[in-house]
Amino acid sequence: MKMERSPVTGQQPGCDAEHSAGGVVSEGGKVLLIRVRNLEGAEVWTFPKGHLEAGETPEAAAVREVAEETGYDCEITGKLFTAEYSFLRNGRRVRKDVRWYRMERRGGDGVPRTPDEIVDMKWASMEEARAVLSYPSDLKLIEIFARP
Repeated sequence: MKMERSPVTGQQPGCDAEHSAGGVVSEGGKVLLIRVRNLEGAEVWTFPKGHLEAGETPEAAAVREVAEETGYDCEITGKLFTAEYSFLRNGRRVRKDVRWYRMERRGGDGVPRTPDEIVDMKWASMEEARAVLSYPSDLKLIEIFARP
């Protein structure tokens, strides 16, 4: 059975939409990971990302979010892919898309500007990243990133 969508928003009834952007920052063959608390309160390793602000492009949001969450000023060097998934928040379905970009560090002090959100941060080899990442979209992202 096909779900009906709003002719105005394209959204399914009873479903919220979120748009985010983030980056896979690399340096010296390693990628930058952050540890955050998920909706259940468990700590998980992931990549820096966040919501687009009103009028903000995905590219600008990705650069801003990486800077806020890691303290590093980064430059986008290419597109990776757009992840699309859904989850429940407070009993309500949320459909989310995240635009991911390849990035390189250009400066910054490495001190997160959102310390209440970031539990830890580290540079990880590809093998270590594959071992500690748990979200399916992050595992797909690291495989896309690792392609030449």
